[in-house]
Amino acid sequence: MATESEGEEETAAAGVGGKLTGSPQLAVDGGDLREMAKKAAWSVSSCKPGNGVVALRDDNLDTYWQSDGAQPHLVNIQFQRKLKLQLVVLYVDFKLDESYTPSKISEIKTVELVKPVGWVHISLSGTDPRETFIHTFMLQLAILSNHLNGRDTHVRQIKIFGPRPNPVPRQPFHFTSREFITYSTLR
Repeated sequence: MATESEGEEETAAAGVGGKLTGSPQLAVDGGDLREMAKKAAWSVSSCKPGNGVVALRDDNLDTYWQSDGAQPHLVNIQFQRKLKLQLVVLYVDFKLDESYTPSKISEIKTVELVKPVGWVHISLSGTDPRETFIHTFMLQLAILSNHLNGRDTHVRQIKIFGPRPNPVPRQPFHFTSREFITYSTLR
């Protein structure tokens, strides 16, 4: 097991029947989300030499993680404390990777990808509209199958987003400017 520590809306990227196809630009809806993956320890079930877990986090779309072995292929993302997570974003490219491109991915739910090219947004929220995030120590992505019955898989980037915390503890509303935050408490 290899380890490491460390723009369009989702609806626009959805293909026929709710299957995802990808979007060329990374655009995350709203300013209330931040990338959470830097706080995680990453591991993968297998990898080819030179195409390990580091390639998932290097912000380079020319590199990729390549699995090595039988499916399912797993990416484990572990946090030191429970965090609120809302969105997983993957960069996959069917045009470059063909049979190495994932076609079915499972985390909280199973998602089918149809010849994706670009950033694929996968919401972690449940079916209840009041559930906008999950609260967890660990997230595991399982690549269940690839296009054209491929065995190994390529994933070029993974990003995980969660809600931005309120900068003032025990404050029911969110201040956005420095001036308001400065005068947000009474002594």
